[in-house]
Amino acid sequence: MSTDPRKAAFEARKLGKRLHRQVGQAIVDYNMIEPGDKVMVCLSGGKDSHALLDILMSLRERAPVDFELIAVNLDQKQPGFPEDVLPAYLTKLGVPFHIENQDTYSIVKKLIPEGQTMCSLCSRLRRGILYRVARDLGATKIALGHHRDDIVVTLMMSMFFGGRMKSMPPKLVSDDGRNMIIRPLAYVAETDLERWAEIREFPIIPCTLCGNQDNLQRVQVRKMLREWERQYPGRTDNMFRAMSTVVPSHLADRKLFPFASLQVTGVPDPDGDRAFDPDDEPCATPAAQPLQWFAREDVP
Repeated sequence: MSTDPRKAAFEARKLGKRLHRQVGQAIVDYNMIEPGDKVMVCLSGGKDSHALLDILMSLRERAPVDFELIAVNLDQKQPGFPEDVLPAYLTKLGVPFHIENQDTYSIVKKLIPEGQTMCSLCSRLRRGILYRVARDLGATKIALGHHRDDIVVTLMMSMFFGGRMKSMPPKLVSDDGRNMIIRPLAYVAETDLERWAEIREFPIIPCTLCGNQDNLQRVQVRKMLREWERQYPGRTDNMFRAMSTVVPSHLADRKLFPFASLQVTGVPDPDGDRAFDPDDEPCATPAAQPLQWFAREDVP
């Protein structure tokens, strides 16, 4: 950010408006929050979940739709975890919250050999606990802090290492069929969240369970994506946009398109075999759609 106080304040307001607009647009586009919802915001203590709670609290104040927020933190009993930080912060904010104490740290350390990746098991344990907590609290939606870059990185990992085209959708039903998961930060760039965390001075609590694992596939893919973005600005946006502009006839999934029964019709097809021709018009971004109540720009 700028060292000039007036310029820094201007940049902060501009960033705040963009973040609120993008989160509001994602909520509208995917119908994430409805009247009467009780939204459980999963707060890890990292920059993303802090920003998610911060923006949702602001949007709730001016939304004509009535909904509740409750922040939930899962204390996994990691050694040295500052367990007093989040309760003090949430009490100061005046938002309802719940701290769930579960020693998943010992389980992960016991089952995963030293030096191997712990994220997968940790994530499964955490997910199951949070689903149960949501039901106990009567939450109708579970809000997670995954952002645009997380979604694109997951797509790339699925393609590179899993042989599938799948990622983190902005909204889905949980694998137990009992919870609705939403990702209101789906349109937001990670670099913007980093700047917002500095401006808002969130009490960041880093995850220390894994230690510094630079060899993780996700870490490596994220570094590659950032390098691409530095060389070719806008590439991440284009990749995210592609996920919502799928052309099944130009892929290879027989379940999505009837390749086996495909016949010539004699009728021109606007897509046809022009798949690799230069685009006649630039793709429209999700934010180009009409803004509704959640996506207004009158942010304080």
